[in-house]
Amino acid sequence: MPRPPAKQANSGDVRAFLQRARSVQRFSAGRSRLLFAMDATASRQPTWDLACELQADMFRATEDLSSLAIQLAYYRGLGELYLDDWQSDAATLARRMSQVQCAAGRTQIGKLLRAALKQQSTVNARALVFIGDAMEEDSTALLDLAGKCRLQSLPLFIFQEGNDPDAKHCFERMAKVSGGAYEYFDHHSAQRLRDLLGAVARYAAGGRKALENHRGAGAQRLLQQLKP
Repeated sequence: MPRPPAKQANSGDVRAFLQRARSVQRFSAGRSRLLFAMDATASRQPTWDLACELQADMFRATEDLSSLAIQLAYYRGLGELYLDDWQSDAATLARRMSQVQCAAGRTQIGKLLRAALKQQSTVNARALVFIGDAMEEDSTALLDLAGKCRLQSLPLFIFQEGNDPDAKHCFERMAKVSGGAYEYFDHHSAQRLRDLLGAVARYAAGGRKALENHRGAGAQRLLQQLKP
């Protein structure tokens, strides 16, 4: 996956920029976009394989949504943040997801949201999915970024692994402020997460109407939180 650009541009930075520009242009006609972001720090390692399997299921479930392109993003380690190119092939998405390895480090949710906002005027993503288990940052700053996401029509769909109370409080407020939704999950609720991820993909592809026309449990849970 391409690394974030260095402070000083070099030939590699230019090539990466041009590649990203071509990726955006490729999906500029008639495709909705969903940014799929993950916390890949060490605390998620014990359940990482299960998470990868569920997320791959979501990618496969979107194969019939030919108008949807997905961008993978994740943070880990000491300041590492990766944003991949836009993809619509489920096999490619699942393969790239399986290649991600966890690494010890603090959460970088703010850095992730700032990167998403920076590209939003160009890519116009319909939603941002975030899957994580912890929050180790200034909650006020994160809420401010969530408000900016709302202003740029980028609702946050936050799925918390586990039940860390501080993270839960912040994630719920971020989702609400941005116009999105919050849900938690654990290893006992794999099917519920699978349904919810599929519902978000439908929302990104077809908006609220797509959820209203879908009778799945995940769609109904999201509709309870999304304002008309």
